Amino acid sequence: MSAATATKPTVKPSLTIKRRLNATPERVFSAWTEPEKIMRWFGPSGVQCTHAEFEPRVGGRYRIAATSPDGEKYQVEGVIREFVANKKLVYTWAWHSTPERESLVTMEFKPDGDGTLLTLTHEQFFDEEARDRHQHGWSGSLDKLEKFLG
Repeated sequence: MSAATATKPTVKPSLTIKRRLNATPERVFSAWTEPEKIMRWFGPSGVQCTHAEFEPRVGGRYRIAATSPDGEKYQVEGVIREFVANKKLVYTWAWHSTPERESLVTMEFKPDGDGTLLTLTHEQFFDEEARDRHQHGWSGSLDKLEKFLG
């Protein structure tokens, strides 16, 4: 293929959110990986988490189900790609309704004084609209996580 006909690879949208939480990396990490804790905060305002599963190991699976205030049901699932206790968590992310649109979530947990600096990166979105919806969802979820951790 000549340079004139080569096509440039498409860069998929991504987002990064940083949040300082007033809890140790151990407490923050356990809130992301223990189903009974996930159910207490996961989802933006008004969304109720109804089910959570999490296999805490590389190759393990997770599944989270939730219901919106208008009764719409959501389910997301994926496979853990990287698991470093209290430091890093990487997993695939696919909504039950659109499994072909798999994306990737990376969370890094860094000590910051008596708290944790959480960096959440979600990449390989299908399009900018999906990225923007997830920006809203993650921001709302992190607000709830912050309250949960007290």
